Amino acid sequence: MKPHTSTHIPHPTLGGDLRGLVFGLLLSLPLTIPLAAQDSLVYRVETAAIASAGGRAPLWLHANRYGLYSQGPFSWTTRAEAGKELSRDGRWLDYAFKLSGVLRVGNEGAKPYLHEYYARARAWGFLDIAVGAREEHPGALDPVLSSGGLLFSRNARPMPKIVVGIEDYTGIPFTQGFVQVRGALVHGWFNDPRYVQGAMLHHKYAYVKLGGRWPVNIQYGFEHAAQWGGTSPVYGRQANGLRDWWRIFLGKSGTDACNDNEYRNAAGNHLLSQTLRLDVRVAGVTLSGYWQNLTEDPPIKFIGKTMNVADGLWGVSLRSERWPVLRGIVYEYVNTTDQSGPYHDKDGIIYGGADNYYMNSIFRTGWSYFGRTIGTPFITPTVHTEGGDWRMVNNRVQVHHVAAEGRIAGCDWRAMVSVSRAYGTYRDPLASPQTCTSALLEVSRVMPRWWGLEIGCSIGADFGQMPVVDGARYFTGGNAAGVCLSVRKTGTIAKWGR
Repeated sequence: MKPHTSTHIPHPTLGGDLRGLVFGLLLSLPLTIPLAAQDSLVYRVETAAIASAGGRAPLWLHANRYGLYSQGPFSWTTRAEAGKELSRDGRWLDYAFKLSGVLRVGNEGAKPYLHEYYARARAWGFLDIAVGAREEHPGALDPVLSSGGLLFSRNARPMPKIVVGIEDYTGIPFTQGFVQVRGALVHGWFNDPRYVQGAMLHHKYAYVKLGGRWPVNIQYGFEHAAQWGGTSPVYGRQANGLRDWWRIFLGKSGTDACNDNEYRNAAGNHLLSQTLRLDVRVAGVTLSGYWQNLTEDPPIKFIGKTMNVADGLWGVSLRSERWPVLRGIVYEYVNTTDQSGPYHDKDGIIYGGADNYYMNSIFRTGWSYFGRTIGTPFITPTVHTEGGDWRMVNNRVQVHHVAAEGRIAGCDWRAMVSVSRAYGTYRDPLASPQTCTSALLEVSRVMPRWWGLEIGCSIGADFGQMPVVDGARYFTGGNAAGVCLSVRKTGTIAKWGR
């Protein structure tokens, strides 16, 4: 992205104490909320091993899995968690919590870490507040088959956040469910090693859905995300007061406390996204079409009217309740090559192009978290060069993606094939475009006679070339093939209430 600026609510103030706050909420929720329905404390333990040929794991064996699996050719991941889901439909107050730990062993050594840790409450059946890090299904795309949203996807590790809003569609009074809305205000922390230490996340979104019980529904959503605050090794501590947060909220230019670029432009690294979706339901079959864009330039214009209108994600989805063998199938096309043109300015003329998605001259680690791109996995994270700087390798891509899932003979299956073409960046184009076909086939089955274990097998392969960034390494990935074997056990620890 073109240069923007930041503001910061000090990370140590909330960030350092966030896990303690979450743990306190985990302990207190069952004591403070009346037990009016039966609740269950459940557990899940799983382990997975990946073995690959070609010097790396194929794309779909590690991408869009919340950063759980290593990109290295050989890795082993074990995860254990316990928690409670929302379970009180129609009650005035509900709650959920989870604690999840991961041990991952790969090229980078053994890395234990907390994956999910959160507490969540829902009042009056619609108003949510959540504190902590949790896996989320962002946007309005298919949560299982999509290649990943342009703004948020399932590619990166869960980030610690505070979320307040209406997270699920809720009907507006007196419309009989014909008009439904959802939206939230989010504050988060980038607590990973990065160029601007202690940077924060501002995120807000609002969606509206029209149609209710009608066979045709239409959705429109707007999302705004920004990186801000922290301490830059070049510009020092960024502005972090409440007034600065308000400027981030409104996307205004920086104050006198900001550097010159932020003073002239919007403070922080801003990304905007809009989604338009149409659903048609007939006889248990739902046909959906959706369009998502990504914008980094003001002024805000309706989807289809922006300078970079050629860029976006377009998808068609077919979901069926009648044919278990094929529950869903998705086709998506992703393009990020336009970026409002190749020039931001030239010969004294401002063109407003060269958006340089996911990159920023101040927040040089870019739109990534713990080395994984937060948006589509086909755009690489930035690479930390030997000179100590951060460089974007590839953010101009074209992708055709097909995926399907179903259930046959007691087995759940999912298959995906993606054909991607990478061009590098406008500033540093690849010597020649790199084309890669990435495929995945995975099957899982619960074995009642084997203590209810769920056994899974995934086979992935990449054919061709693609840019690969793994930590401080950047290389051209060639053909690769691998297999992932997994074992999972779920169960109930305790039940309470009535």
